[in-house]
Amino acid sequence: MDIVHTMTVLLTLGAPPRHPPPRLPPPRPAAFSSSWSCRMKRGPLHPGTFASPADAPRGRGGPLPHPEQRDPLLLAALRAARLRDEESRRPDPLFIDPYAAVLLSLDVAQQTSDYLVSHLMPSEDHYRLTTRYVDEKLEHLISSSDNFRQIVLLTDGMDTRPYRLCWPRMSVVYDVSPGRIFSTSAQQLKGAGAKISRNCVVFHTPLESPDLQEALCKNGFNGNRPSVWILQGLPLFTSTSLENLLLVVSNLATKGSIFMGEVPHFPDCTAASDLFSKQGWLDKLFFTWGFRVSFDHYENVANDIGLDLAPTWKQHGGVLFVAEQLRFSDAQVIQPMEDTSHQFSV
Repeated sequence: MDIVHTMTVLLTLGAPPRHPPPRLPPPRPAAFSSSWSCRMKRGPLHPGTFASPADAPRGRGGPLPHPEQRDPLLLAALRAARLRDEESRRPDPLFIDPYAAVLLSLDVAQQTSDYLVSHLMPSEDHYRLTTRYVDEKLEHLISSSDNFRQIVLLTDGMDTRPYRLCWPRMSVVYDVSPGRIFSTSAQQLKGAGAKISRNCVVFHTPLESPDLQEALCKNGFNGNRPSVWILQGLPLFTSTSLENLLLVVSNLATKGSIFMGEVPHFPDCTAASDLFSKQGWLDKLFFTWGFRVSFDHYENVANDIGLDLAPTWKQHGGVLFVAEQLRFSDAQVIQPMEDTSHQFSV
């Protein structure tokens, strides 16, 4: 990794696109507009693994902001929660999220996707498949290996996995998401009596942190321990924002760590005009930052779980992926250097 180069790069993962969405009236929150900097460089789900409708907390928390006070990212997160709630009520759901309904209010249920930033929110079928895909992959990893007890959720701020998944003991979850949305959802869930799994502790790192790598480390992230990184819902406006994210993950994730989820569609990515060329571009990009990546097609995921896709199914530009870190993390590189320096000093 070119340390000199990465030290001079000003990351812009949290920055809005060239034509930013409308902002809230004053006072304006700092979220979604700050730049980031970096110091360095298949079977069915088992019953009982996830929460059931009976686990849903009773009552509701405090009210969400009025429609005119909501920004596009909050609306996209609410839309995702609405899709999870609708899926949970199906006779044969792909997953069950009893907490999604807590995040919704009556006026939200009556809204349509016209309020949303289109490229931030995939179609219903894509979202259902991605959520099932991530849940299943994550559950398999944390249940089959004692190594993965650090999990980083790169989310929209309303990810309920810390509440609804069955976590092994000593699990530490780091939620990276827009601070204002996370605070809103946490207050709503707390007010409804929702509780995080007793085997899991959650630390939130605001997306707008000036230095995400430093912020995660201050929250206790250990760059000498394996980790799993999940990407679903994190606001990524441009292909450059994905490159900036990969830099951070590459610096923090130990060799053998797993990064998986969904890469969204980027309107500015003209090099990837079709799925094949986009996967080729992503393969090179991931490898540049030390990751060996493989891709899964939505259609194959649907076939594996016996889901019949609608005749109107269309590709939306997103890509499902699983990547393995081949490099050492910054912490793994620095520690031997410090040990050697100490030996010479003695």
